[in-house]
Amino acid sequence: MARMHTRRRGKSGSDRPATDENPEWSDVDASDVEERVVELAEQGNDPSQIGMKLRDEGVTGTPVPNVKLATGKKVTEILDEHDATPDLPEDLRNLMERAVRLRDHMEENQQDFQNKRALQNTESKVRRLVAYYRGDELDADFEYDYEEVKELLEG
Repeated sequence: MARMHTRRRGKSGSDRPATDENPEWSDVDASDVEERVVELAEQGNDPSQIGMKLRDEGVTGTPVPNVKLATGKKVTEILDEHDATPDLPEDLRNLMERAVRLRDHMEENQQDFQNKRALQNTESKVRRLVAYYRGDELDADFEYDYEEVKELLEG
């Protein structure tokens, strides 16, 4: 399927091996993994960053190839249980940060029409995601506004 705002189709990526159990060489305790996940979240890491840090650094020196296989729960489920969820969903936060950067760039470079289009596309994606998350992850009356979002991301 083609991308939404380009005519390209994207590149295929590698797939995770299909397995239902944690590898033999990864002998980590589920409670240790959960503690490390909460600790990394309190340091300000997003769920995807937590997964990469656990994969690279591990728990007590042993890498964790897959948090779900090690604990039986996803990273976001662990964060929900320990009330450490971020205030905004990660994908929405990343898009909002990009929109703020593009808006700041457009204030300095009014003739940059390519980035003007990129800003329009990004803000369109933000509005679509806000509509998707409204009521569940966001307040029912949340609206995308540049000034409010800039304050929200800075604070």
